[in-house]
Amino acid sequence: MQPSDNQLDITLTEAKAQFIHLWGVSGSSWGVSKTLAQVHALLLVSLNALSTEDIMEQLTISRGNASMTVRELLDWGLIYKELRPGERREYFVAEKDMLQVTRCIIRARKRRELDQMKRSLDQLAALPGDPADAEYRAFHATLTDIQQLAIVSDKLLTRLMQAEKSWFWDKFLKLFM
Repeated sequence: MQPSDNQLDITLTEAKAQFIHLWGVSGSSWGVSKTLAQVHALLLVSLNALSTEDIMEQLTISRGNASMTVRELLDWGLIYKELRPGERREYFVAEKDMLQVTRCIIRARKRRELDQMKRSLDQLAALPGDPADAEYRAFHATLTDIQQLAIVSDKLLTRLMQAEKSWFWDKFLKLFM
């Protein structure tokens, strides 16, 4: 599929704005706030590190929203502070290596979602009951199946987080070829 003439006529600034919008909309589908995804996208496409004020201005968001979002992106490991001697402002730059970005996202989602689900399943599986009761057996069997899936998912995600770039892409591309 070739780009239409309209796509070829957009400026770099317009293309960046479209990317930031697209990343923000996609972020909502991934379970993160639109603003978090937009700030991440802005930092991904920025050649230089940006301050909180730069982010606020370019995305027209409040200081509080920008600060909370930057803090969360730092927690995820998706952005880093760039220190500038003599500057009081903090500047931020995004991790640009997409495999490392993927690792950061997997690590954060695993910690916040899968690990929590595994703990909850373990607590529920410890529920005392009568093995002769069909309803108890069915409930316990369902939990066991989900626990096994969670264990396999945990191992797979852990392996992905540790993967070397060449190994990851080789295996990933073989899935689709």
